[in-house]
Amino acid sequence: MDFSPSAEQQQIREMVAEFVDEEVKPRAAEIDETDEVPWDLIEEMGELGLMGMPFPEEYDGAGLDYHSYALALEEIARGSGGLGTVVAAHTSLAGNVVYHYGDDDQVEAYLPAMNRGEDIGAFALSEPGAGSDVPAMQTTAEKEGDEYVVNGGKLWISNGSVADTVTLFAKTGDEEISTFVVRPEADDGFIVEGTEDKLGDKGCPTAELRFDDMRLPEDRLLGEEGDGFRHALETLNGGRITIAARSIGIARAALEDSLAYAQDREQFDQPISEFQAIQHKLADMDTKVESARMLMHKAADKKIRGEDYIKDAAQAKLYASEISREVANEAIQIHGGYGYTKDFDVERYYRDAKLNEIYEGTSEILRNTIARRMLK
Repeated sequence: MDFSPSAEQQQIREMVAEFVDEEVKPRAAEIDETDEVPWDLIEEMGELGLMGMPFPEEYDGAGLDYHSYALALEEIARGSGGLGTVVAAHTSLAGNVVYHYGDDDQVEAYLPAMNRGEDIGAFALSEPGAGSDVPAMQTTAEKEGDEYVVNGGKLWISNGSVADTVTLFAKTGDEEISTFVVRPEADDGFIVEGTEDKLGDKGCPTAELRFDDMRLPEDRLLGEEGDGFRHALETLNGGRITIAARSIGIARAALEDSLAYAQDREQFDQPISEFQAIQHKLADMDTKVESARMLMHKAADKKIRGEDYIKDAAQAKLYASEISREVANEAIQIHGGYGYTKDFDVERYYRDAKLNEIYEGTSEILRNTIARRMLK
């Protein structure tokens, strides 16, 4: 069992870490304050191959394995949680739906521009009354001749207001969910109702979408009618690995800031890092980060090998998301009163970390998934 990254994986990590340290971290507080999409950073990530990491080079992807992708996304999230979500929603969700369930013509039509970062992707699944309960969705796509007429709405859609390619899930029958590709600029009836003012995850717009007699040609259907529920669940399973990576990146940022602060801050004529209470906090924080990373790479390894990784991905996402919040909380405690102000970044890490326990499978849903796999 080799737990060390290969030379190539380490090189990728170092390249992304350098980009994050030089370009992202200096802008992170500004992104958080303005909540504006950092288009220049996204363009640069496209040029670096970071917008299509796990997809083949023949589609202008980077051709990276899932370990490399997770390592890179961890680094991006270390710089900005919102930017990590932009990449994860674009790649792990929208990109994977197109790549795995589109036919050759559809993949060729949509994926290369996404991999180059020229088109941004979004994954439109959740609705006001259908978050964890996917089959409760009300959006419909009725077949009329050689078109589908879509009516309904979606909520909490990351990248939804800025996406060029949206993978949409809608009912094509009473109990039947299907998957479609939507091109907002071209498809009349696609309406952005607004974006959410969120606690954290700034720089990644979370949109409410509405579809008003939106007509889609039948070649926008991915796979067969009725395949959508399976598409959604399979895609979310893989996406949980990358939300674990986002969680670990945020936790690492909180730990690194705390380690530096504890060695610099003095009380009672000595650095607070000399106090055993602080040392124990740092030790626990580091142990949690390392443990979460092991779970993440275990799930990634099973995915690469083509093995059943549903339980592993759920465990990785569950544990990493919860320790991300815990580590960020301890970071604030170590910083004391300063940690509760925006003069230091740790309060942002806490706000960004909380989202990990909610999207792409709440902690409660993940515990159900893990228990069902254990009892199967």
